[in-house]
Amino acid sequence: VQLVESGGGLVQAGGSLRLSCAASGSTPFSWYNMAWFRQVSGRGREWIAAITRSGAGIDYVDDVKGRFIVSRDDDKNMMYLQMNQLTPEDTAMYYCTAANFRSGTWYNSNDGWGPGTQVTVSS
Repeated sequence: VQLVESGGGLVQAGGSLRLSCAASGSTPFSWYNMAWFRQVSGRGREWIAAITRSGAGIDYVDDVKGRFIVSRDDDKNMMYLQMNQLTPEDTAMYYCTAANFRSGTWYNSNDGWGPGTQVTVSS
């Protein structure tokens, strides 16, 4: 699946942003579990939110639980991440991807990554 992220930008601490992930490809989008990852400069990419094929299963890393909301619209081949109460620690490049769950965490199951979208939160 090919993925393109959008919606990032510069926001003040306490503000909100909504990220979008547009998917395309021959396999129906609805077949994929999907996830958001982020990467802080100089560090590895980490999973932060996931949503299962049906949308019935949703999972968050503790750092974003209660502030971020992941959702999907299979009719539009889209996934979203509503980010509220942003802090400077949320500053990172954000990526969406197809994902699988094992050993207590989510892993990228896609071939490669999209370009990502930069989120910068000023204090």
